[in-house]
Amino acid sequence: MKYTAKQILDTFINFFTENGHTRIKNSSIVPENDPTLLFINAGMAPIKKCFTGEEQPVSKRMCNVQTCIRTNDIESVGDRHHLTSFNMLGSWSIGDYFKEGAINYAFKLLTEGFKIPKEKLYATVFSGDEELGLPADEESAKIWEKVGIAPSHIIKLPFEDNFWSMGDGEGPCGPCTEVFYDTGDEHGESYEKSGFFDTKKRYLEIWNAGVFMQYYKNLDKTYSKLKFNSVDTGSGLERMLLTLNGLDTVYDTEIFVDIMNYLRENSKNPNERSLRIICEHIRTSVIILNAKVEPSNVKAGYILRRLMRRALRHLRTIEAGDDMFETIASKTIDNMENTGLAPDWNFTKDEILAKFKAEQDKFSKMLSQGLKVFNEYIEDENNIENGYLKTELVFKLYDTFGFPLEITQELAEEHNIKVDDKAFEALLEHHKEESRGANQAVFKSGLADHDPETIKLHTATHLLHAALKKFLGSDVHQMGSNITPERLRFDFNFPRKLTPEELQEIEDYVNSIIAEGVDVIREEMTPDEAKHSGAIGLFDNKYGDKVSVYTIGKYSKEICSGPHVNNTRELVKFKIKKEESSSANVRRIKAVLLDK
Repeated sequence: MKYTAKQILDTFINFFTENGHTRIKNSSIVPENDPTLLFINAGMAPIKKCFTGEEQPVSKRMCNVQTCIRTNDIESVGDRHHLTSFNMLGSWSIGDYFKEGAINYAFKLLTEGFKIPKEKLYATVFSGDEELGLPADEESAKIWEKVGIAPSHIIKLPFEDNFWSMGDGEGPCGPCTEVFYDTGDEHGESYEKSGFFDTKKRYLEIWNAGVFMQYYKNLDKTYSKLKFNSVDTGSGLERMLLTLNGLDTVYDTEIFVDIMNYLRENSKNPNERSLRIICEHIRTSVIILNAKVEPSNVKAGYILRRLMRRALRHLRTIEAGDDMFETIASKTIDNMENTGLAPDWNFTKDEILAKFKAEQDKFSKMLSQGLKVFNEYIEDENNIENGYLKTELVFKLYDTFGFPLEITQELAEEHNIKVDDKAFEALLEHHKEESRGANQAVFKSGLADHDPETIKLHTATHLLHAALKKFLGSDVHQMGSNITPERLRFDFNFPRKLTPEELQEIEDYVNSIIAEGVDVIREEMTPDEAKHSGAIGLFDNKYGDKVSVYTIGKYSKEICSGPHVNNTRELVKFKIKKEESSSANVRRIKAVLLDK
């Protein structure tokens, strides 16, 4: 029998509801009132307080299908089964049945409900950890043998494999027992012959049939007993779909196969890994966008931006064209509807596609420039030392061109070149320290957001500051700022509202510098040197040994850690949108950059 995703979902839910489990609602992927998680990463996450007794469950037995996102699997995407987003089939017992009940349910559903021969199933159990004071789970091993799994198919694995907790913090946890499906000799030697339980190729995990919640992990990394025992189970719908249909990868399932084939037919240089990354990341991006997360450089928005930009880069790798970004997003939304796996939509299809287009436009500008520079770097053998791209060049790609470290790493790997991420982080920290004093000086420590449009507006802010000093007086100085890819906001000391004529003079002055095409020069110097050079800064603050000073011709010279454009002509046109009061004797200007 061939299964659809909906049939698997229905079989799972019907089995557990028929066995006294109440189906609960699928939660948003963005946790409510849980600062420990960026996204819901497991079916039990929304109800985790039920396991400690802090909240009362709707029933002692529950089940559902929960959309989950696991960001630690981003780099694994491209193999046969890892996904960043997936649908988790989950069931729970809160203070009700325990190990025997969970294992019996698992065996019955797999062998009777899904008709999997028991000879194809392997079960793993926790081998114990003496240092942590956690005993081996001999009970689960005996129960598996009792229901019909051969002793040779029961494998004891250590803490990192078969003990579950929700991240590094405190919370309920316990040993787990997982069920694996034997995909056959074509994927490697059997466990019986090799003595090696190969979970990468031959043996595919299809169900964590029981996280036995009997412990609480404390902040000091010790473990104490919970007041009552509970069970948390989870099975990835997508992985179950490939298993039951005898397919090789999740990308051969109905969730991806049509879109994969479309990409193959409409790309000049298709390769399997890139095709998979594109399909998976766009699907996950649709899910995150629908949860009202916007691309950004922090927290959940950063994960979204990383996924979208990774997909865009791989579209270039396969030479499919940037327009394919929206096309695949559109087909993904349609497919989610057709397979019965669509979320409750918070946006229309057109609204979601518009968000894809906006991020594509931003990234294309940054990528084109960064790729050109990267290729220039690797063409010069002097830039490669012991197989590593020089760290200062990696940093320049990041600092000057807004190139994320992970993209540089991926590009380097494709050319058999390494990137020293630890050296990069050390250099980044060094540069932060250099301008530590500027954290409270003009423009703070530079930009956390290295979007190309943000960088342009950051440079425009320097020009605005210079214009304010010229037309309102040299004692005018910055009181605060906020810069996004869409606009700049600049606060400055001044006792009254600016006239329309003054605003026009300031705007015209900034545009005259832009039109002049002045180079933006960065120098490193001591704070004393910066002061004597005429740079603007708060010299009463404590600086490091060195600071970065950015000079824009004769117009502006300020302590700032950047980054900035190379030439003012890149700003095109400056436009003041609003001038208003910020607080007593402090005014605020909001401005944008125009394309023409």
